[in-house]
Amino acid sequence: MSIRLYDTATREVRDFVPLEEGKVGVYVCGLTVQSEPHVGHVRSAVNFDVLRRWLTHRGLEVSFIRNVTDIDDKILTKAAAQGRPWYNLAYEMKRELDRAYAALNVLPPTYEPAATGHVPEMLELIEHLIARGHAYAAEDGSGDVYFDVRSWPEYGELTHQRIDDMEAAEDADPRGKRDPHDFALWKIDEKHLMQWDSPWGRGFPGWHIECSAMSYKYLGGTFDINTGGEDNVFPHHECEIAQGEAAHGCSPVNYW
Repeated sequence: MSIRLYDTATREVRDFVPLEEGKVGVYVCGLTVQSEPHVGHVRSAVNFDVLRRWLTHRGLEVSFIRNVTDIDDKILTKAAAQGRPWYNLAYEMKRELDRAYAALNVLPPTYEPAATGHVPEMLELIEHLIARGHAYAAEDGSGDVYFDVRSWPEYGELTHQRIDDMEAAEDADPRGKRDPHDFALWKIDEKHLMQWDSPWGRGFPGWHIECSAMSYKYLGGTFDINTGGEDNVFPHHECEIAQGEAAHGCSPVNYW
C-alpha cells in the first residue's frame, strides 16, 4: 500500500510519489520563538514527526528541514515587555522548545535553519524577483519592496481565490504599493531593532520570503512536501508558491 497524503493545492488525497526515487525532501514552516511551548507547537511537532517516521519506515531517505522564525515583531514586543534583548529571548525560547520536543521523543531535523542566518539568501531572491518583473521598490521612495501580485495571474491558486476577492495586505502604507494586495518582501524602518543592510536601505525581510529562501537553499527549487499549520495556508503558503514560481519558473513544492 502506498503512502497517501491530503494535498491542499488539489484538495484531494494523492498517492505519494517522490520527485527523486528513494529520496524525499520535507520542509516544515517552523516556530516563531517568542514564548514557551504550547499545545499548538506540540501538535505540529508530533504530526510531522509521524510523517517523517513513516517515510523513513518505507525506505525513503528523508531530508527534513524545519526552520526557526527568529525575525518577527512578536519577539520584539515580548522582549521589550520583559526588558531584555530580542535575541536573548529568541535563543531562550528556542532552547525551551528543543527540550519539549526531546521530552516527546520528536526526532531532530536534518537541519534547522534560522531566519537571522539567511538574510543574504533572502536578498538574493528578492533581487531575482525584481529582475524578473515580479517585485518592485515602493513608489513612495520608502525603500520597502513588494511582490507584485498582478504580475503573477496564478496568485491564489493554493486557496482557490481570486485576487479581487481577497482582503488587502496590511503590512504597509498602501501609498507605496501598486496594488493593495501586494505583500512585503523587505521593509525599511529606522526604529526597528532587527535591521540588515540591503540595496534598498537598512531593514528586515517580510515573513513569506524567509521560508522561500531557506527551503530553496536546502531542498532546491522544487521539493516534495511543504508542511505547516492550517493557519499557514493563507497567506504564507500562498505567497511562497507565487514567489517560487515567479522566481524559478516552476512550482516550488509537489505536495502542500
